[in-house]
Amino acid sequence: MNELQQIKKLPILISLIIGAFFSILNETLLNIALPQLEISLDVSASTLQWLATGYMLVVGVLIPVSALLVQWFTTRQMFLGAMILFTVGTLICGIAPGFEVLLIGRLLQAGGAGLMLPVLMNTILVLYPPEKRGAAMGSIGLVIMFAPAIGPTLSGLILQVAEWRWLFFLVLPFAFLSIIVSYIFLKNVTPVTKPKVDVLSILLSTLGFGGIVFGFSNAGKSELTWSSPQVYLPLIIGGISLLLFVIRQINSKEPMLDLRVFKFPMFTLTTVLLIIAMMTMFSTMLLLPFLMQGVFAMTTFAAGLVLLPGGLLNGFISPITGRLFDKFGPRALVIPGTCLLLIIMWLFTRISIDTTSTTLIVLHVLLMIAIAMIMMPAQTNGLNQLPRRMYPHGTAVLNTLQQISGAIGVALFISIMASGQQAFLGRLTAEPTPVQMAESLLSGIHNSFVVGLGFAILALLLSLFIKKTSAPQD
Repeated sequence: MNELQQIKKLPILISLIIGAFFSILNETLLNIALPQLEISLDVSASTLQWLATGYMLVVGVLIPVSALLVQWFTTRQMFLGAMILFTVGTLICGIAPGFEVLLIGRLLQAGGAGLMLPVLMNTILVLYPPEKRGAAMGSIGLVIMFAPAIGPTLSGLILQVAEWRWLFFLVLPFAFLSIIVSYIFLKNVTPVTKPKVDVLSILLSTLGFGGIVFGFSNAGKSELTWSSPQVYLPLIIGGISLLLFVIRQINSKEPMLDLRVFKFPMFTLTTVLLIIAMMTMFSTMLLLPFLMQGVFAMTTFAAGLVLLPGGLLNGFISPITGRLFDKFGPRALVIPGTCLLLIIMWLFTRISIDTTSTTLIVLHVLLMIAIAMIMMPAQTNGLNQLPRRMYPHGTAVLNTLQQISGAIGVALFISIMASGQQAFLGRLTAEPTPVQMAESLLSGIHNSFVVGLGFAILALLLSLFIKKTSAPQD
């Protein structure tokens, strides 16, 4: 413990955050460029979706395995390996002559990103005592929320002046910088215990988490429905594999992913609360571009600018909420945060065709503040209850379920939006006019936000049971 107290923590935190920021940024950086890539690479939109689906799939598969990997490799080996993998993937994407090579680059990028976040969070838990952990986790919140929020705006700006390859070339210098800084400053903070490698558990977790993410990602595509084999088959295979994985972990003396973390009540409550928050955030970030471009006829760049203030403010407020958590505990932040989330989701259900862009900016800013007040304080509080030996398992569980809940949220809300739009158009007796098409889309989005309002009510009820935690003695 004395060795950990002597380690200079700030350089380690900075080196981790630089790498994590750009790896997470890439999750949304490419989305806005898909129409341009469709023309440049001469492939269909459904084929291009693999650039997003494949990325999410690899991240979803790798995170559960990270609980095992952080016990087999040192902090330096894990982080540098992840950053090198991400950097190689970024370079391949930049020079890709066609779609196939671009997809390989994206999957390598995802491999780096999937290993990055668990290492980052696990290192923070080991380095900082519980009473100072909020501020450090708030810095991670800046990365997790800020990076994907500014991705569409940043890529829209780059695409105004350069071709899509520069989305990758401009990331490369920062990726190299992260490798150099972490090589100089990053220290090993976690013990290497080298537990037994359970190959069957790895296969089951890959099929389970991968199948669920893949199935729900497919369900969010406009050309597929829940009855499509591409949707229900991966979900069935994933569900069965996940059930077998859980049974194996419970009965194992050395589980790959220790599910005993759910014996700690605040960790379990946190997990459910974060799933709801992630579903709401991911789906709202996806619904708002549909609303702005499909209903209000904004350009992609203008829509990105509307989302920018909320993304910026969320980045600034996450470290502040972390410090407030250290001082006042979780209830002072999470309960007001869920109240604000409930109000915002209700206001989203009141959006009409006459709503101004200023109103959308204000609502998005308030939504991002609410998410910042809920996510990191709740997550830190839940992880604080775990004994130190369970940190890798707790972070892997939370990160995996956040990834899956994001995929589920997107698929669920897009399906509700599409069915609502079709129901509106089905009531028309003539060919719909452009105004009626906009109204039909708005009708579907309203339905999605009503469901989002239901999730916000559940989040508020759960937040009332949250209590400040302290870690048990190992």
